[in-house]
Amino acid sequence: MKENFKLNKNDIFALDEEEMVGKPFYLDYTKACILIGDERKAKVKGIPKGTFLLAYYDNEHKEYPEAILLRAMGQVHLPNQEEIFSTLIEYYKEPNTSEKEKMDPLTRYAFSFSGLECNVLGSFHKTEDGDVYFGSDIDNFYSPSNYTIYKPKGKALEAIVNLGVCEKEVHTHPVSIGKVKYSSSCGFKNNKVNVYVSSEDFIGKRTAIFGMTRTGKSNTLKQIIQLTDNLNTKENPIGQIIFDINGEYANSNQQDEGTAIYEILDPEKVVRYSVLEKKGFKTLKANFYHDIKEGFQIIKAKLGQTSLPGYMEDFVSIELKKPEEPEGKEVSKEEREIYFSKYRRFKRKEAAYLCCLYLAGFEVPTDKYGNPDKLKFQVSNRISDDPNVGINPNDGISYEDAVEFFTSIWQHHDEIPYLRDYSILHENKTWIDKDLENLLILLTRSKKNSKSETLRGYKNLEVLSNYHTTTTDNYKKEIIRFLREGKIVIVDLSQGNEEVQSDYSERICKHIFQNSIENFIQNQENNTIQFYFEEAHNLFPKHDDSNLNQIYNRIAKEGAKLNLGLVYATQEVSSISSNILKNTQNWFISHLNNTEELNELRKFYDFEDFLDTLRRFAPQDKGFVRMKTYSNPFVVPVQIDKFGGN
Repeated sequence: MKENFKLNKNDIFALDEEEMVGKPFYLDYTKACILIGDERKAKVKGIPKGTFLLAYYDNEHKEYPEAILLRAMGQVHLPNQEEIFSTLIEYYKEPNTSEKEKMDPLTRYAFSFSGLECNVLGSFHKTEDGDVYFGSDIDNFYSPSNYTIYKPKGKALEAIVNLGVCEKEVHTHPVSIGKVKYSSSCGFKNNKVNVYVSSEDFIGKRTAIFGMTRTGKSNTLKQIIQLTDNLNTKENPIGQIIFDINGEYANSNQQDEGTAIYEILDPEKVVRYSVLEKKGFKTLKANFYHDIKEGFQIIKAKLGQTSLPGYMEDFVSIELKKPEEPEGKEVSKEEREIYFSKYRRFKRKEAAYLCCLYLAGFEVPTDKYGNPDKLKFQVSNRISDDPNVGINPNDGISYEDAVEFFTSIWQHHDEIPYLRDYSILHENKTWIDKDLENLLILLTRSKKNSKSETLRGYKNLEVLSNYHTTTTDNYKKEIIRFLREGKIVIVDLSQGNEEVQSDYSERICKHIFQNSIENFIQNQENNTIQFYFEEAHNLFPKHDDSNLNQIYNRIAKEGAKLNLGLVYATQEVSSISSNILKNTQNWFISHLNNTEELNELRKFYDFEDFLDTLRRFAPQDKGFVRMKTYSNPFVVPVQIDKFGGN
């Protein structure tokens, strides 16, 4: 990206006769029709569809200069078109004699003219003080004969396509992102005019990048990441988190020729995470033993995606939340006794749950000396000393012994006097409550008093052991800390399936959003955090418009007040929630190959002007986008520069 130089809107009124293309024969508030000849077309190096044109008013009725901004859209019949056609037909009907071999100059000249239809995009006005202003409409129009049409180039074109960044006092960090490109064809070598974007347009905003595979979406996204990083300072940190579906941001690959974000940007700024343990990456896996809430949420989310037998449905419905300890000086003895009773029950449930993980193959964490964790929970000596049990967990026991303890009290419940008579002595309460019962069914793979039936039980959890690690801290808290410091966090999801990708993306986003909400409520400052989603159609729930609590909808709708920005790339406009689309301020659109996607795009800004050209694609069109940014009042066709870290 190049450094910005001052752009001057006055260049729009610096007329060059060589740029004149014709005269209008029709003009209203939305449309202009232009008469243009072949000679002029050649002289201005063609007028592709989408070309910006300027209609200058050149009559004494206007006190200050005015120019109407037009976009060339297609051919229109001339008022005398039928007459011209009739003449041409008659000419071709004549015998091809030597005398009539060539057309007379006047006829040839008449045949060289054609009509061009243009859309009105707005108007430029120069004030008495020499300032130039743009309005997205026109407040009046005069006779077409009083206008002359020009094709702007050089400084004038640069001022037009960069209207949003012309005011330095508003946009302090404009950078070049590419060059104006009207068409795929290269019949004319047009001037290379830089297109600038304002970094501030993307900070805390919503940005969409749409296009088919291999049309340059990733390249554009990388450009945005870098221009955002240019604003990142110690005083004003901007955190960026990239959900890397294909691994192209975190890892080197031949396809992208050394343009991985990790390779280009300062390695000290970049932290990489992976769902698998590998060198140079932190792991995304949760420690199911130390972070019980997180682990159990993962289990419930994964099991909730399948049809479950009744006892497994009971298992995922258990409550593993630690009871809140009463606070204050006025807490009664009874309240404390109630709390401790609840706490003891919770610790038993927790221990039984962890035993299920142990049996399912979840590796038990160890201390720094390599000793495995132990389980500690309180039970009456009348249970531990019973001959059917003989294990006392009060001082800590191994997982193997804990499994044996719970198996014994489940299989011999009616033979242990303390358990058998518990309900009589405690007002019909049971020592094994409903939650603990559900856990013991899972652990022992048998229902109460069942002697023959063997259930899958804890074996249903074995497939989830890949989500567990013993070597990581709480990765979500760690990620938030890095983002608050202004780091770039790349979450490499390339080695996970679609479900894993979606689960981790949603879980991390929820945690960051909740942290931002808490800071907002407590009147603490939230630094800017930018979210980046590749292959967003695989991560965002499709057509989830009605659920305003869905995390991506919430980021889109509430992110601005929390300084949360959202950048998403996908092949499918139709796959994105309308709530997200409606709140999107920046758009980069490359090749889309079907009517359904184009019709979705039709709803936004002036993209309808480009629908037929967006459907076409050639190899040289990679990175050719139609861009609408927050600052710019209309869509600009741009060839995005190749990302390279410059």
